[in-house]
Amino acid sequence: MTSGGRELLKWLALVLMTGDHVNKVLFSGSFQWLSELGRVAFPVFAVVLAYNAALDTHSGTAGRAIRRLLVAGAVVQPFHALAFGYWLPVNVLFSLALGLYVCTARSAWAALTAWAVFGLFVDYQWTGPALMLGARLWFGARTWTGHVAAVAVLGAAYVALCIYNGNCWALLSVPLLFVLGRLDVRLPRVRWVFLGYYVAHLVALAAIAST
Repeated sequence: MTSGGRELLKWLALVLMTGDHVNKVLFSGSFQWLSELGRVAFPVFAVVLAYNAALDTHSGTAGRAIRRLLVAGAVVQPFHALAFGYWLPVNVLFSLALGLYVCTARSAWAALTAWAVFGLFVDYQWTGPALMLGARLWFGARTWTGHVAAVAVLGAAYVALCIYNGNCWALLSVPLLFVLGRLDVRLPRVRWVFLGYYVAHLVALAAIAST
């Protein structure tokens, strides 16, 4: 994937996620199509993060990204709970942090333990981190057997994601990732903009929901 393509995908996912959240909080889910399109957002964010992890395996970037996700997730969790009316599962930033850890942990046993234990508490549960692992395996594969293993993990994760969501709209992320991710477009990378927006829009939705 190109740098600009990844940014384009993240902006698209941001718009779809916002539509889903606004529909749920402000309109009680009345516009079903908004929530259905919103199912595309998570796999897009997850695969882009996994791609970044596959690109940079030695600089400690993944560790810093995990810490940022955990801090932002902890800050916004009370507002997430106020907006949506539940504390568990916790917000999706924890899901992405867990998936990134599973993708980059040096110990397979540590990754498996974290996935098994913490998957119970995060949004998309064990499915989200499994999807990220499959994408990480795909982008890091150098042999046909590696690609076969990655496809097996990705396929199982997407099936589980469809079951979790109760629909298969998440599959729309596959052609979007393949087509948009390869575009040679010029979009700047702005640090913190996506995490900042996630926090800010949930604060706003929580304020509206509490009035």
